[in-house]
Parts: sequence; structure tokens; C-alpha cells
Amino acid sequence: MLAKLKPLLPYMRRYRRSYVQGGISIVLSNAIWVAFPWVIRAAIDDLNSGVTQKKILFYAALLVAISASKGVFLFLTRWILIGISRDIEFDLRNDLFRQLEKQPPEYYQRNRTGDIMARMTNDLSAVRMLLGPAIMYSANTILFSAGALYFLLRISPFLTLTALAPLPLASILVQAMGRKIHERFERIQAMFSDISAQAQENFSGARLVRAFAQEEAQIAAFEKSNKEYIRRGLRLVQLMGMLWPTLEFILGLAMVIALLVGGHEVLTHRISVGDFVAFTTYMIMLTWPIIALGWVVNLFERGTASVTRIHELLIQEPTIDDHSADASLDRQPIHGEIEFRNLHFAYDASVAGDHRGAEVLQGISLRIPAGSSLALVGPTGAGKSTLVSLIPRLYDAPSGTVLVDGIPADRYPLDTLRAAIGFVPQETFLFSQTIRDNIAFGVPNAAMQQILDAAQAAHIREEFELFPEGFETRVGERGLTLSGGQKQRSALARALLRNPRILILDDALASVDTWTEEQILEELRRLMVGRTTILISHRVSTVRHADQIAVLVHGKIAELGTHEELLERDGYYADLWQKQLLEEELAVTS
Repeated sequence: MLAKLKPLLPYMRRYRRSYVQGGISIVLSNAIWVAFPWVIRAAIDDLNSGVTQKKILFYAALLVAISASKGVFLFLTRWILIGISRDIEFDLRNDLFRQLEKQPPEYYQRNRTGDIMARMTNDLSAVRMLLGPAIMYSANTILFSAGALYFLLRISPFLTLTALAPLPLASILVQAMGRKIHERFERIQAMFSDISAQAQENFSGARLVRAFAQEEAQIAAFEKSNKEYIRRGLRLVQLMGMLWPTLEFILGLAMVIALLVGGHEVLTHRISVGDFVAFTTYMIMLTWPIIALGWVVNLFERGTASVTRIHELLIQEPTIDDHSADASLDRQPIHGEIEFRNLHFAYDASVAGDHRGAEVLQGISLRIPAGSSLALVGPTGAGKSTLVSLIPRLYDAPSGTVLVDGIPADRYPLDTLRAAIGFVPQETFLFSQTIRDNIAFGVPNAAMQQILDAAQAAHIREEFELFPEGFETRVGERGLTLSGGQKQRSALARALLRNPRILILDDALASVDTWTEEQILEELRRLMVGRTTILISHRVSTVRHADQIAVLVHGKIAELGTHEELLERDGYYADLWQKQLLEEELAVTS
């Protein structure tokens, strides 16, 4: 059992003093309670020799004192041990969240959000029950049973061995069923993860489900998964339903033996009436510990199954970290020069550390001077988004192939590198908070005027000010209540508020009309003087004023130059320019 709890030992050690205090409370509680039948034994035998009011009051007061003292220590036991389990749950949840926040995007492409959420909720709850009630009731059962056994043997070793003869069956039963409970609970948790993932995906993709009229199909699929979850749950309930009645039967059998043999012992004067009453009282008081044993086994098996699932998250080391960072660069200002040197990149290589698999980028060599602008154009899937994602190390390129200010990007501490970058990704994400909070996400302490200025630069301030609650308007999940253009401009304002040395716009104006786009670009040209800017766009009108334009095709730089130079080459860029001019002319004439 200790081996299964090993991942939790560091957390438990933090509260070892509280565990000692809880342990003392458990010992005192059981030491006091186990004396209760012994006092009844003494009272009956004493009263048999003569009943007086003084004796009755004395024993009554003693029994009340024992019950009250036991109640006090039981309260302390619950308060301390259940409190520890809540504290460890708090620590675990924070560590899990911290660990998950460090994981790169690739981790969330391999693991479903619903599965992670199930581990953060259901499994964490099972671990809490393991560290609190399971430990508490286990200790209570062991201590009281040991104390009761001592007094039972003092009353009559023969009667004790006879009455407790069926109990080894309980041990065999608990051990056999415990393994099955563990296996079945693991399957239940795996199914709960599937259901959580299915629900999360449907809630996030609610618009798509409705657009394709798939509500009934998704409901049917969820119902099927839910039925399987219930089926697995019922199999565990059936097992537990067999365990507890069987334990009660074994204890009842022991009680019948105690009554028959004990009664005979009283009639033959081997034990007194007080001994017999005390013995049967101990047997009755052992009912709950024996029954609780089945519940505790259930908690332990559920908890240890969940410990394994949680431990898998805790030991997941982030593939992108500061292990190769130079701490002396922490305070060094970044000017914004970016260089790619013979860059080769494949997504599975970002994990394996080599070039196995299909390469997304092949032999990219490109230098972007500090304060200049670069535009990336090319067909879908050419690797444009991948290229810019390597600069803030959202994915890790081979060392020495991506440089910032002449220094390999992996030499910078992540916080330092990313603090100098304002990134507007292709897929805009907004939190279920106010517009103000979303824009100030990268600068939590930003003044309202700074937020307004950033929104003005993104050409979105006037629209938000017309909302009933202005910038305090809460957006729906992922910005559901905003249009695509409003979300993109909010994300742009969020990036501009950071006042970055490097601004990366990954098709960030795709949902904005051409007139608004031109207004934003004009403002950006003013704001980004002296700052490095990288634009990705399928619109030539967006990129034509960039200092350099790189055409990326099949992971390679096919063309590089200014707008005029690329038009003269009459290649991919010139062809794209002609097509878009024709589209604009057709739009005007129609």
C-alpha cells in the first residue's frame, strides 16, 4: 500500500506534525471508547452485590464522562485529519495546474481536455477521500479492534477464539474483492474521462453542432457513453453490494457464536454476567469497524487508482523549459533582431530531438534586422505559422537554428524571451471575462488609459464603448458573443498593450474588412517604428509595405524581396497579386 501512496508522500510530509496530532487524537479517542464496555462489566458485577444510589450515580457519571471525552477527541480527529486531506487537495490542485500551465501546445494536441479535467476533479476528490476518511477510519478500526481484542482475551481466551473464528473469512474476502474494486474503478474513471471530453467538445463546438443539425446524433452518442459509464458503475456497486452484506453476515455469525458459547460459559460459572455483557458489547461495537473495513477498502482502491492517474500528470516534464537557458540573459534587453540559420523542423522532432518524420520547414535561412518588418505569404500548409511559433519557443527548434539578437533562442529564459514578444495567433482565444480583462491579460496592472490606447490602435475602441457596459462587458466562452473581427482586434490590442520589441501577427486581420485593415495597418506602421514586426497574411494588400516579403512554399523560401522586387520576378507572389487585383475589380463591377 505504501508503494501506491509513494507519489503522495512529499505532500503528506508537509503535514507530519498535524498527522501526529491527529494520531494522538485517534489513540486517545479509541483508548477511552474501548474502556466503555469494561466499565459496564464492572458496574453489573458491582451492582449484583448490592444496588445503591451512590453506585448508580457513580457509574452513570463515569459512562457519561467516557462518552463526552470520546466525542471531544473524535471531533479533533475529524477536524485535523479531514482538514489535512483538504489542504493536500489544495496543494495537489495547485501543483497540477502549475504543471499543466508549463506544458507546450503539443501536449494538448496529444491529450484531451476532458480527460485532464476529469483527473483534476473526480480523481482529485478520490485522492482526498483516501488521505482523509480512509486513513482516519483505518486507524480507528485497527486501534479499536486491537483494544477490544485485548479485553476480550482478558474476559475469556476460549470464548474470544471461538467467537472470532469466522473473521479470517472477512480478511480473505476483503483482499480478493479489493483487487476487483481497483480494476473496476480504473475502468470507471477512464469512462468518466471519455464522457468529460465528449461533453467539453460539444459545448465548445456548439455552433458547429447546430450548423450541421447534429444535436440528436450527439445526444445519442453521449447517451451511449453515459450508459456504458452507468454499466461500469453498476458493476462496482454490485461488487460493493456483495462485500458489505457478506461482512455483516460474518460478523452476525460471530455474534451468534458469542451468544451461544458465552451463555454456556455464564451458566457454568466460567465467566460472570458482567463479563458476558461486556463481551457482547465489544462484539456489537466491533460491528461498525468490520463494516467500515469494506468501505475503507473501497476508498483505498479508488484512491490508489486515482493516485496513479494524477501522478501521470505530475511527472509529465514539459518538453520546453529553461534547462539550457543562460541566467545572465535574464536582464538583458532584447532589441528584436531575428535570424533563422539553415532551419529544419518536424513536429515529432520537437519531442524526439532529431529529424524523424516529415519536415515542415526545410533549410530556412533568413535574417530580420531589429526594427524592420517581414511579411510571410504562401499557400495553406506551407509552414508559415510553424515558423513564427518557433520564435517564442511555442515549439522548440534545433539549438542554434533560431537566434534572437544573435543568441540562440533557447539560451534566453522563457519569461525573458516571451516578455519581449507580442503574439497574435491565427486562432484567436478570449477568456470568459470582461473585455478589459482580456485586453489586459498580458499586463494585468495596466491602467485604463493604456487599455483604451491599445484598443484605439486596434481600431476597436469605439465599438466597445457603444456596448451597454463598455469595456466591462463580459464576453462568452472563447469570446462567443463577439464577431470574428472583434475577437481578432481584441487579441491585437492585447498584444500591443505589452509594448513588445517583437510583434508577430499570424493572419491576425483575416476576419477584418479591407478598409478597417488599412486603418489598423496605418496605425501599426506608426506604432512599430523601431520594433520588429512579422506579418502573415494571404492578402497582398496587407504585406505590400513590409521591408521584406518571404514566400514560403512546401516549407522552403521560394522568393524573398520587397513588393516591387517580387513583382518583377513574376513568380508566385506576382501571380497572387494579379489574382487579388482581378478579384477586387470583379467585386467593384458587380
